[in-house]
Amino acid sequence: MTAQAIADFTLPATGKLDFNLHAQRGHPLVIYFYPKDSTPGCTTETTQFRDLHADFAQQDCAIYGLSRDSLKSHENFKAKLGLPFELISDPDEIACTLFGVIKQKKLYGKDVRGIERSTFLFDAKGQLQHEWRGVKADGHAADVLKTLTAMLNH
Repeated sequence: MTAQAIADFTLPATGKLDFNLHAQRGHPLVIYFYPKDSTPGCTTETTQFRDLHADFAQQDCAIYGLSRDSLKSHENFKAKLGLPFELISDPDEIACTLFGVIKQKKLYGKDVRGIERSTFLFDAKGQLQHEWRGVKADGHAADVLKTLTAMLNH
């Protein structure tokens, strides 16, 4: 995949912050999109990013999780899991639309619109370098870390 820029956006995040994409330039950035707070797959993925957070931080890489859940839901999820990074709330699907992660999915046999579990890795210039779509939660954070390390040592 060739590096590409993504349109800027600002959304509310936990910790009473506003996340602005272009303000993140100057260091690598991981944004992972997940369907819903406190569900089994999302908890697995988020705890693995949490457990590898120090390894990402050693490479000056920021991590943000993003879903359509409310800030209140995010604050509870963050507290429950003891997350060292913030979660972005996108109830109006602004970032979800920019990244094309909203898909028709089957849930208990019903068609539903939801977030396809996806992760995006940006370099320090703010260019999108890698994307993963439709990922399996377990082991994904380690794959992202491996790709980050390879990108920085290239």
